[in-house]
Amino acid sequence: MRHSAFRPAAALLALLLPLAAAAHTGADGGTHHGFAAGFMHPLTGTDHLAAMVAVGLWSALAARRAWPDLLWAPLAFAGMLLAGALMGLTGVQLPAVEPMIAASLLVLGLLVAARIRLPAAAAMALVGVFAVFHGLAHGHELAGGHGAALTLAGMVTATLLLHGAGIALGWALRHANAWLPRVAGGAVVALGAALLAQAA
Repeated sequence: MRHSAFRPAAALLALLLPLAAAAHTGADGGTHHGFAAGFMHPLTGTDHLAAMVAVGLWSALAARRAWPDLLWAPLAFAGMLLAGALMGLTGVQLPAVEPMIAASLLVLGLLVAARIRLPAAAAMALVGVFAVFHGLAHGHELAGGHGAALTLAGMVTATLLLHGAGIALGWALRHANAWLPRVAGGAVVALGAALLAQAA
């Protein structure tokens, strides 16, 4: 039982192993249009990937019941990510985008590690604020490309799939040894701290 519970945690750690310096490197090869480019975009930055998985992970670990509790935060994140991306595409600027993205990892990692439960409205508001900054960063990077609608559709699809992966992982860890979620949350916190140091 312990070995089977360890495997999901190891999978999460493998997702987070790329160096924090790999975040926001534009690893999509400069192709900023179309569904495929949008789908790959959340996967090319460790910060975005970790945040989206962590939202699903936290939702599953903290949910009192399977439905609909574990869906509120992921849906709020995806919706506000889209809103932020639209803002970025239209040239909207907000201060401290990179520090806020780093802060989102710190907060989400702590929520995962401590398995903190929040009311649905508070959870949605918290992740929604962070999602705007993640979306804004995406929107700025994608600005000037063609086929914005398809690009955004791909980005939101990838986001929902990453949330789903986090939910599946979190559900597997719900009855695991307490240290496994703490290790997973700690990995996200460490990544956030490294990014915050870079942004300072």
